[in-house]
Amino acid sequence: MSQSKTAGPVPEDKTTEEEQPRSPREIRLVMVGLVVTMLLAMLDNLIVGTAMPTIVGDLGGAEHLSWVVTAYTLATAASTPIWGKLGDMYGRKGTFLTSIVIFLVGSALSGLSQNMNELIGFRAVQGLGAGGLMVGVMSIMGALVPPRDRGKYQGMFAAVMALATIGGPLVGGFITDHLSWHWTFYINLPLGVVALAVVVVTLKLPKVRSTAKIDYLGAILLTVGITSLVLITTWGGQQYAWGSKEILGLAALSAASLIAFCYVEQRVEEPMLPLSLFRNLNFTLVSIIGFIVGFVMFGSTVFLPLYQQIVQGASATNSGLLLMPMMFGMLVISLVVGQAVTKTGKYRIYPIIGTIVMTGGMILLSTMGVGTSSFTSACWMVVLGAGMGFLMQITMLVAQNSVELKDMGVASSTATLFRTIGGSFGVALFGALFNNRVADTMKERLGEQASAGGAKDPGQMSPAAMRALPAPVQDAYHHAVSNGMHTVFLWGAGVAVIAIAAAVFLREVPLRGTGKGEAPAESSLEAAAV
Repeated sequence: MSQSKTAGPVPEDKTTEEEQPRSPREIRLVMVGLVVTMLLAMLDNLIVGTAMPTIVGDLGGAEHLSWVVTAYTLATAASTPIWGKLGDMYGRKGTFLTSIVIFLVGSALSGLSQNMNELIGFRAVQGLGAGGLMVGVMSIMGALVPPRDRGKYQGMFAAVMALATIGGPLVGGFITDHLSWHWTFYINLPLGVVALAVVVVTLKLPKVRSTAKIDYLGAILLTVGITSLVLITTWGGQQYAWGSKEILGLAALSAASLIAFCYVEQRVEEPMLPLSLFRNLNFTLVSIIGFIVGFVMFGSTVFLPLYQQIVQGASATNSGLLLMPMMFGMLVISLVVGQAVTKTGKYRIYPIIGTIVMTGGMILLSTMGVGTSSFTSACWMVVLGAGMGFLMQITMLVAQNSVELKDMGVASSTATLFRTIGGSFGVALFGALFNNRVADTMKERLGEQASAGGAKDPGQMSPAAMRALPAPVQDAYHHAVSNGMHTVFLWGAGVAVIAIAAAVFLREVPLRGTGKGEAPAESSLEAAAV
């Protein structure tokens, strides 16, 4: 088990990123490019999702529809850790700009697609670039701004998340109705050019060179393992039964790849993902918390609009607006927590509060039934959003504060990857629980009619189509979806309890940049090590 201490990335001059002073003006200018890039990464799927029915109508190939999303998701997840490591080894600015260019090339080609196979392939190219966008934003932020001062800028990213969630479907609907579906991809180009120009002009980081060889075998094994996991959560219970040979084969392939990856990483000179990072207690715990935050957040955002549309009769046209209460709670709390961390330098209490509030929000949402008002459900969504607001930026902050600056990219990509994989598992598990509960309730209320053609998947029912059904069938659907939501959120609350336990064991390690008299980065890392 040998790892060289001299072959890693080295700045070409003696001044490290951490030692370079950054003026508020310089940081604000760079933040413009980072915020636009994050907006690019978050808007894309939301805009494209709205246009998918139109795209299928134009290009055909409805049987391959799911692959338009799956290809993008797979490429993003698989490339995320690779982008993080390349940034650490060869410089964050160059790899970040490269990821933006690849994303824009993929966007342009996707807009030019003439058939579904081309669109799927070009979406994979786009996803490959997207894997580096979020990691680049977070690792550059970590290099420019000491953890203690990061709360000043934290609200920008929370605001972008809220804006993307609410505005994405609105923009996608407008483009589809008034322009053409091609512009759901072309809209990325002007935004991307702005981000490129701002980053090129304003971002000044030391050039980095590495004498170590790229860990190609580790990258391949990790890619295979991640891809298999995402395919399991995408296909399981949908295209293939959970106990099918396809899903079991993917599970075996994923397990074998990840075990081999762990073996290789302990023996290469410059590992793709240094396993030594997980010896740091705080890093391991926030990775677990991040996984559960992704699990809860993505699962919630998939199923809450379904309840609001089917049971409460909300319009699906502006589906992004349905999640506004949750985004509002997340945005406000994220702003408050960011400022508090900057002022006090203390952060341990916020993950504890956040995981408890998030669990409470899931429990409250599990109480929703056919008679729950829109106001009540909005209040419960605010609670859930507030819980995630305590956690979204803090988990990244703690992950980055738990590693040396040379591993900032790996820390950022690992935190992002755990949240992404958690989201995939959340959607898959919630989907299986929801579908089973809906099917059982429909059988209880409609008997044989449920399987004789009277019942369809609630996810494929519009509010207008629902209102056209006979009253007994409508009532059965309302109860089925409500019962499905109860099951989903109750199980989600159970999983969220694990995050509470992880948060309790976090240690209050001084944040880098906390001022005179406090522990330096090296001793801070030692304090958090297992």
